[in-house]
Amino acid sequence: MKFEDKDLPGLFQSADTASIKEQQKFFKGIFWYLMLLIVAALFAFFADDYPNPIFKIISTVLFLLTLFIMVWLRVSRPDDIWYNGRAVAESVKTRSWRWMMRAEPYFDCDNIEIVRKHFVIDLKTILKQNENLIGKLGISASVEEPISAKMIEVRMLNLSDRFNFYRQERITNQAIWYTNKSKFNEKRAEMWFWTTVSLHSLAILLLLYNIYDPNAKLPIEVVAVAASSVLTWLQAKKHNELSSSYSLTAHEIILIKSEITIIKSEEDLSEYIMNCENAFSREHTQWYARKNE
Repeated sequence: MKFEDKDLPGLFQSADTASIKEQQKFFKGIFWYLMLLIVAALFAFFADDYPNPIFKIISTVLFLLTLFIMVWLRVSRPDDIWYNGRAVAESVKTRSWRWMMRAEPYFDCDNIEIVRKHFVIDLKTILKQNENLIGKLGISASVEEPISAKMIEVRMLNLSDRFNFYRQERITNQAIWYTNKSKFNEKRAEMWFWTTVSLHSLAILLLLYNIYDPNAKLPIEVVAVAASSVLTWLQAKKHNELSSSYSLTAHEIILIKSEITIIKSEEDLSEYIMNCENAFSREHTQWYARKNE
């Protein structure tokens, strides 16, 4: 049996979708801000060579657009919705896995409606703590039942099957995800680092040539703006931090997974689930804290 994100509560789907949309909006804003800044500097560089003021006008308009984007990012704060949406999605996912595994605080009882109600109340609490998201959450996924048929099916498994299911569908999948993300961010960090080095080197070469030939008109300022823009992009994407964080979490997950290979009681399984979910939560807490760095 396979378990996918679509089998999680509708609140997860809505928060996850909102987070992804706002993340894309945030990085698109940063990208176009930096691109327009470079192009504006380029038009300003050529403006002195032409008596027609069109280049200066275009450069001025582009700088105004960059100002507009900067103000829009500051006012609309898509990064807040991105981070808060991810916080809600991860909280719902953690609660869902605890519920399916009958782990604390959703221990087994004779009447499943009791733990069902407890779970729904917890979802309400998560949503209430993040009321700023309500306007950004979609409607389609929210109409789904908070506890899917697949979640109930997993909860009905016996102790051994639940343990094995959790190790495969939660721990292994998360370890693979973190490992892949770590490699991806490591490659991107290296690519943008060498891009920055290349642009800085080009600016230095142009400066040296300008010393040799003071009359040469060289786009030194444009290259410097481009180099700074690439560095700003690298800092915004946080590739280095994410690569290290994801790598550490992947190793921690694998070690936790290997701590126990046989579960003898519901209490042992609950403790095991709590340790694993706390590891996921620590990474997410650190990730969320990076927003304010």
